[in-house]
Amino acid sequence: MPTAQPHGSWPSPIDAALAASHDGRPEYTGAVGDELWWTEPRPAEAGRRALVRRTADGTTTELPAPWDVRSRVIEYGGQPWAGTERAEGGPLVVFVHFADQRLYAYEPDGDRAPWPLTPVSAVGGGLRWADPRVRPDRGAAGEVWCVLEEFTGEAPTALRRVLAAVPLDGSAAEDRSAVRELSDGQHRFVTGPEVSPDGRRAAWIGWDHPRMPWDGTEVLVADIGDDGTFRDARSVAGGPEESVPQVQWTADGQLLLASDRSGWWNLVRLDPDTGETRELCPREEEFAGPLWKIGLVWFRPLDNGLIAVLHGKGTTTLGILDPETCELVDIAGPWTEWVPTLTVRGSRVTGVAASPHSGYEIVELDTATGHTRITGTPHEDAVDPAYYPEPVLRTFTGPGGREIHAQIYPPRNPGHTGPEGELPPYVVWAHGGPTGHAALVLDLEIAYFTSRGIGVAEVNYGGSAGYGRAYRNRLREQWGVVDVEDCAAVAGTLAAEGTADPDRLAIRGGSAGGWTSAASLTGTDVYACGTIIYPILDLAGWGTDETHDFESQYLESLVGPLAEVPERYRERSPVGRTDRLTVPFLLLQGEDDPICPPVQCERFLAAVEGRSIPHAYRTYPGEGHGFRRATTMIDALESELSLYAQVFGFARPDVATLELKR
Repeated sequence: MPTAQPHGSWPSPIDAALAASHDGRPEYTGAVGDELWWTEPRPAEAGRRALVRRTADGTTTELPAPWDVRSRVIEYGGQPWAGTERAEGGPLVVFVHFADQRLYAYEPDGDRAPWPLTPVSAVGGGLRWADPRVRPDRGAAGEVWCVLEEFTGEAPTALRRVLAAVPLDGSAAEDRSAVRELSDGQHRFVTGPEVSPDGRRAAWIGWDHPRMPWDGTEVLVADIGDDGTFRDARSVAGGPEESVPQVQWTADGQLLLASDRSGWWNLVRLDPDTGETRELCPREEEFAGPLWKIGLVWFRPLDNGLIAVLHGKGTTTLGILDPETCELVDIAGPWTEWVPTLTVRGSRVTGVAASPHSGYEIVELDTATGHTRITGTPHEDAVDPAYYPEPVLRTFTGPGGREIHAQIYPPRNPGHTGPEGELPPYVVWAHGGPTGHAALVLDLEIAYFTSRGIGVAEVNYGGSAGYGRAYRNRLREQWGVVDVEDCAAVAGTLAAEGTADPDRLAIRGGSAGGWTSAASLTGTDVYACGTIIYPILDLAGWGTDETHDFESQYLESLVGPLAEVPERYRERSPVGRTDRLTVPFLLLQGEDDPICPPVQCERFLAAVEGRSIPHAYRTYPGEGHGFRRATTMIDALESELSLYAQVFGFARPDVATLELKR
């Protein structure tokens, strides 16, 4: 019989250390011969990303510390490694090391430590690399073809990006001139080159400010000369209002691409010579997503002409598509979210997936038999699954009758329940992006709260990915309005229907979610407190020179052109509305964040000074945009729980009391 105890005070085996140890997910799967490789987080090792190798016999090893395989191209990074099976036997892998952003070569079966292929630049953020392809057939020793991001000055927007070829012989390690540039820099942003099966053409994606890649991109095709140069680069698809986030060659020299020309990212087959296109399986579903990182993969062609695809509306699944008949067969399994990374080896398709009851694991489908198996990072229950929350998918009604998608996680603990008549507190979680998505997966950070008696509502507010272009476009020039209204509508409905205590509602979020949290606290009276994590707080500052190049003109579509509507930037910014702030808040910030720098928080705190608003500001050295270190995540979670305990009125003697300044 469960014990009745105030919501929020329930004991739980899911402590902050356990939640932190399960943070992050494997990414960037790839094949090297018959081996499978991927990257994997190591929160206990200062948040590094390990490069993991699984050989044909199932043996798993990794590139040990201090190697940290992660790219900083466009700051969010992208595919950081590639490999090939050498003619003389054994794999050769190239990867980006986070600390210096150089490309390194590595022979895992040899005695040599990884050696650098690229130099260090003293200009700005230096030289950065992403989305590599190993080309052993080019040059005397072979080359790596990839994206080069090069700073031309100290400003965060002073840089250029091109496709480049790096010699595998190491000659460029000290000499920048040994790097061959393949493209002419006609686009500010590019993805890595996809080479046609006959080796005669390359295709890639490019776009320019002020568009983001989910607004409009172009597909470029170039001929590859005998000397390895790119010639006659031309646009064959896409445009200012058509987003193409991935392109892939078929065995017969056609192009597969995901385009949202129909309002949904659907697959299209393109003849690069004639420009003729054919939609392969038109549906009101997404077969791709927003290109937040360079080199994401939502589909891969198989040798037999079928296509492995990730698709869905709100959630995703892995399916096998027959492009001739539009027959789409989904695999059986519990998974509700697939990471945009797919690898094909013969009849086998490998991806990374999770469900509401399991963390991210590496899943292999044998298309010849239809069987699936877990080949890496298998989920293991760290506690009794009875402590995991049971999500409820719901559609709420917002202003004007618009639909709002959300995942509701009621409190759940097998040994405890709330006192009769007491409604639980709820925290609204606003995801980042804002062109992002809250995935329907097991998250021990959510379970940390729900197992203690605090409900969580993840809101995929207007502007979120996964529901078509019209849903994404709801946020155009409405950031700080639609997202705030949608979160408030969900919170208000939960309170009105008797699910949540109307006096104990909170909001939290990171990055763009931090903006929505701060904008909600300074623009509504719905919430009793809030947690604001590495946020945007001053639009005018962030829209000029206080962020990185990739998002430096994002506000042109989210808010409007700064030159035309400067008053809108002032009116919506939380930093200018602190006179409306009346409730306690917690501010969490990485000290080395180049995307949402600490100056935004410092300016907000200066505006709050003297207003007697209880608050706390926690900063973390060595952390950038998105916390990766276990020690940081533990402190952040326990600080957040202490805030709620103090504001909502329940006891939490198991965590240190957060000092709230006035």
